[in-house]
Amino acid sequence: MVSKRAREVTPFIAMDVLERANELDDVVHLEVGEPDFEPPEAVFETAISSLRDGNTNYTAARGKPELRRAIAAHYDREYGVAVDPGRIVVTPGTSPGLLLALAALVDPGEEVVLTDPHYACYPNFVRTVGGTVRTVPLRPEDGFQPRADAFEAALSALTRALLLNSPANPTGAVMDGETLADVADLAEATDTTPVVDEVYHGLSYDVDEHTMLEYTDDAFVLNGFSKRFAMTGWRLGWLIVPEPYVDAVNRLAQNLLICAPNFVQDAGVAALETPPDRLVEIRETYRERRDLLVDAVAEWGLDLGYTPQGAYYLLVDVRELPGDALDVADFLLEEAGVAVTPGVDFGEGAADYLRFSYATDIEAIEGAIERIDAALSTYGEIPSEAGN
Repeated sequence: MVSKRAREVTPFIAMDVLERANELDDVVHLEVGEPDFEPPEAVFETAISSLRDGNTNYTAARGKPELRRAIAAHYDREYGVAVDPGRIVVTPGTSPGLLLALAALVDPGEEVVLTDPHYACYPNFVRTVGGTVRTVPLRPEDGFQPRADAFEAALSALTRALLLNSPANPTGAVMDGETLADVADLAEATDTTPVVDEVYHGLSYDVDEHTMLEYTDDAFVLNGFSKRFAMTGWRLGWLIVPEPYVDAVNRLAQNLLICAPNFVQDAGVAALETPPDRLVEIRETYRERRDLLVDAVAEWGLDLGYTPQGAYYLLVDVRELPGDALDVADFLLEEAGVAVTPGVDFGEGAADYLRFSYATDIEAIEGAIERIDAALSTYGEIPSEAGN
């Protein structure tokens, strides 16, 4: 019999939408967060050179020293924060880093507080380690910004961790320094631990980015190469670990992950040495796409209610349209040929929303806007079979 743990894992609807979209002809994909940029050329060159040099064997579970030093240098350069490379664990993607953090922190029955909306997979990670989810509702009129007092209200005697994401998926909200500092103070006062997913750092617009490490060393901080450097399939991330947990996390990594690929770690060093102007160019391209899509949502008469400050997502309220969000997503896919993600993937607070990803080229986004314009101009009652 399938385990209770496995039975409780919910599907990732974005991937279901992608599967259906791939069965159709001529679909514009706005459902997944897959950057359309190529990684920096030096990443390819370094990976190939590393392979030719025979770097295909195991490394230490916590990662190659040169990559951990490069990550530490990144924090000094970007945020003025000193991070001991001994606190850095390299992981095969950012998600395994989250698994390590929660496995080190949470015992069965203990609670993890996260925002609602949240990244779709977070609750499944918490349940996998035996934890229980509590949520903090976010509001579009606040720009989907979490507040420390809302987290405080959600705490109980069983709360072990506060799980944050900034810039956020699915909302694009970016937490300011004051809020991060308040959450760090709350965690210290309540003997809880922040776990902060910063994988979209480097993709923020008109706001300053702050790492939680500016405000506390007692936090697990996740990041990686998939978003900023367009290295999704390379599967390379890292976890900054509070000093008391370093040995435990290393043991977990040795047993659960073994190590990240050797030659990919060398490519990661090259990525972190990418000239800043190239990263600025990518960020400004995303900003242009965001602005185009924000304007289109307003023209459709739908209520966005905020402007995303980071990542590459919009969360759009579709309650003004017939049917629920699943119906609308089906309509847009089947009738307009545009794939978007129903908000139910991201918590109860997003159930009436659709997530649009602008991690694709401007021509595709313009085509999607034209298709949705045409579909909505004739949009009446959704047929009863929609969504089946």
